[in-house]
Amino acid sequence: MHDRLPAFRHRDFRFLVAGTASSSLGNAITPIALAFAVLDLGGSATDLGLVVGAFALADVVTVLFGGVLGDRLPRKLMMEGSAAGSALTQAVLAASLIAGLATIPMLGIVGALNGCLSALSQPSSRAMTRETVPPEHLPSAVSARSLLQTGAATVGYAVGGVLVAVAGSGWAIGVDALTFAIAAYCYSRLRVPHTRADGPRASMLADLGDGAREVLSHPWLWLLIGQAMLYHLFYGGAQTVLGPIVIGDEFGRSSWGLAMGTLMAGFVVGGLVCLRWRPRRSLLIGTMLLSLTALFPIAMALSDQLWAVLLGAFLHGFGLQVFDVFWDLSIQQNVAPDKLARVYSFDMVGSFVARPLGLALTGPIAVLVGYQEWLLVVGCVMGASSLLALTSADVRRLVRDPAPEVDPERVAA
Repeated sequence: MHDRLPAFRHRDFRFLVAGTASSSLGNAITPIALAFAVLDLGGSATDLGLVVGAFALADVVTVLFGGVLGDRLPRKLMMEGSAAGSALTQAVLAASLIAGLATIPMLGIVGALNGCLSALSQPSSRAMTRETVPPEHLPSAVSARSLLQTGAATVGYAVGGVLVAVAGSGWAIGVDALTFAIAAYCYSRLRVPHTRADGPRASMLADLGDGAREVLSHPWLWLLIGQAMLYHLFYGGAQTVLGPIVIGDEFGRSSWGLAMGTLMAGFVVGGLVCLRWRPRRSLLIGTMLLSLTALFPIAMALSDQLWAVLLGAFLHGFGLQVFDVFWDLSIQQNVAPDKLARVYSFDMVGSFVARPLGLALTGPIAVLVGYQEWLLVVGCVMGASSLLALTSADVRRLVRDPAPEVDPERVAA
């Protein structure tokens, strides 16, 4: 495996992907469990949108702060502390559901706290890949990390619906708490240096300004962050709010878990393709394939056959995974190491800033215009915005760094 995936020669990378894969496994189960927990407590589509919107809003509000801290403090510390805190909050949430003490407002409050914890570590986590491998192995590391995370999430989505149906939402969220604890242990074993710029430390506001200037200096970067904002504004609610209702009512609750598992299977296949396929204009190819994401909401809107919905979910996952790998590699290879966490934080806040609004409004809008009709609108917006990004010369012309692989005899400690 090390010959084909040289990133795994490096001890720190192995601990990094073990931790991120563990938390991805649990986090794939939680959205399914949380959706049905709200519905079982008598909540409506609007209530569900507000609960998941609380997580998304807290994440957006906190993520820039997490980016600055990720370029100031040891990124290992940020990741370890966040994982430990998330393990505790998820355990409390699971216990309250099992004991029958949970309420919909409580789910929203705990979700907001989890959003803050997640936002504090995400920029550090994404920037950490570059610190665990040499530049020659970075393409392998980006592809392998993404593949393992989505593979773990595929398992989580596949068993999520069944676990909720058999054991209940509380026990399912308890699994997520355990995976966060495992992730915290893995992060505690990392031995990586802290990357920061030399010279006197600027204010946090000045650090944010430096990060913003770095983003604006790359037209392909801010343009695709804007495209991602549209994607999450429309699709977040389509998947999180309408998906469980439409698919659950039409085909049964376990079918929604199957659809999410199939979507993640598309991610896995896309990740396997990216292990070997590294086109010179990778960002162009990734953006073209991103338009496939439109097929999932369109299939939910138009088809009464489960196989068609599953096919749309698979193609959605495949296209998004290829784009994500090539997008991440473009950032890793074109942004200064000491600014990576801040750039990733701007990527996340720009991408997700509209998500809480979309989650909150999806329920009322869908009730007004019809669930299937709104899903069709969502699909059209997703496909058109992806293709529109291709009109940018900066997106079309960005070339992947063809860094050579190091000597196979070289093995990191």
